[in-house]
Amino acid sequence: MTAPATDPQTPNREQDGVRLEIDGELAVVTLCQPKRRNAQSPAMWRALAAVGRELPGTVRVVLLRAEGVSFSAGLDRAMFTPEGIPGEPSFLQLAAAGDKELDETIAGYQEAFSWWRRSDLVTIAAVQGHAVGAGFQLTLGCDLRVVADDVQFAMKETSLGLVPDLTGTKPLTELVGYARALEICATGRWVGAEEATAIGLANLAVPAAELDAAARDLAAALLAAPRNAVIETKALLRGAGGRDYEEQCAAERVAQARRLRDLAGIGD
Repeated sequence: MTAPATDPQTPNREQDGVRLEIDGELAVVTLCQPKRRNAQSPAMWRALAAVGRELPGTVRVVLLRAEGVSFSAGLDRAMFTPEGIPGEPSFLQLAAAGDKELDETIAGYQEAFSWWRRSDLVTIAAVQGHAVGAGFQLTLGCDLRVVADDVQFAMKETSLGLVPDLTGTKPLTELVGYARALEICATGRWVGAEEATAIGLANLAVPAAELDAAARDLAAALLAAPRNAVIETKALLRGAGGRDYEEQCAAERVAQARRLRDLAGIGD
């Protein structure tokens, strides 16, 4: 294994709470403000969005992890104050903005959460401690979740009079179903490791001390499979919800034809 490459933007990104390391086909993105329980801000979101835009095309798997006792305590509480975060729009300013400006601002925030679903990547979240609100939604952006046995998920937006707007509602509903997703969001209750694995929210739960190793083992297993086969399979599975049975069968045939021709060296 080669040494992780240095991220040229490390000083700025780390100031905003994000570290990027690239080790061949694996990228590791770390939330790195443990003293603040990795509370999220627009600056962190811009840093995460920039990581997604700047990943080398050689990267196949992205591991999202966090330093400290909590994955992320959610939004920086300063965003709820009248003063807000210096240099960022406060909630009061956002509320007073026009429809177009407000929509564009939230869309910009969502970019940090949406790129993890890209078809050319498989993304894994390694989650410990609290993953609240924006932290919960960031884990939902990933394809797979490995959790520590002390994990506590919660969607607190509704309790604050808001809605989850950082791309988390669709994957949560896909994972656990409408009724359970509504109950989790509307009550804001905690979901622990045992329940998370039972309802399909987490793929695997392990002791906290084993979380990083378990996530890296999963990344290695994914990297052992041929890249194009993984990309085709991910596309098939992601699209399955929007197709009926016969349409899915047809999609499988088309994808397999591409794979056979590629393996035979006669693909496009």
